[in-house]
Formats: sequence, structure tokens, C-alpha cells
Amino acid sequence: MSNCPRCEKQTNLSVSNTFRPFCSEKCKLIDFGDWANEGNKISRPIQDEDFYED
Repeated sequence: MSNCPRCEKQTNLSVSNTFRPFCSEKCKLIDFGDWANEGNKISRPIQDEDFYED
């Protein structure tokens, strides 16, 4: 058992839970919406090499 990353409720991580790691379809869709609206981002500090072309 683990916690849902969206609502923190206990959730089952087994194959029988089609929404894993979320507890429900609702939590999964809310999280997806956050990513689609750029509410969540994976970023890192800008490095000098980001400005060089290969």
C-alpha cells in the first residue's frame, strides 16, 4: 500500500488498480490536467551548454 500522489489516500499499487499510482480516475485526470496546463514542470537550472548548438 502507498499514498495517492494527488490526495494522499491509501492506494493499492498492484496490477488490479488500473489508475496506479493514483487512487481513482479522478485523481489521475486532475494530475494529467495539471501537466497539460503546465502547472507541473520538470526543470533544472540553465547550463552554459544549453546555448551551444551541436
